[in-house]
Amino acid sequence: MVSKIDTNKKRLKRHKRVRAKIFGTAQKPRLCVFRSAKNIYAQLIDDENGVTLAAASSLDKEFNQYGGNKDAAKLVGENVAKAAIAKGITDVVFDRGGYIYHGRVQALAEGAREAGLKF
Repeated sequence: MVSKIDTNKKRLKRHKRVRAKIFGTAQKPRLCVFRSAKNIYAQLIDDENGVTLAAASSLDKEFNQYGGNKDAAKLVGENVAKAAIAKGITDVVFDRGGYIYHGRVQALAEGAREAGLKF
């Protein structure tokens, strides 16, 4: 019998390995990305205090399009960058969440960079 590889389990293993190396502070928070089949989420996290400083997702009320494509991911990146800049945050540490830096994750990062975040 052929066993199927659990891709989410492998992603979580990669995510733990990455999280052992990166850490967000109040001055330079962690931009964490979560990607589901239909939506994408991003939040800025201060790991010292365990607080979410800003968040954006394709489920927000002002977001009125399908959330599972690269255009939506770019808008979410721009929205989280606007929220961060409103709170005085310009530098972040990018946490891709164990996902490959490609497609929607890359589009979110590029949208955040274009809106003014540095990482």
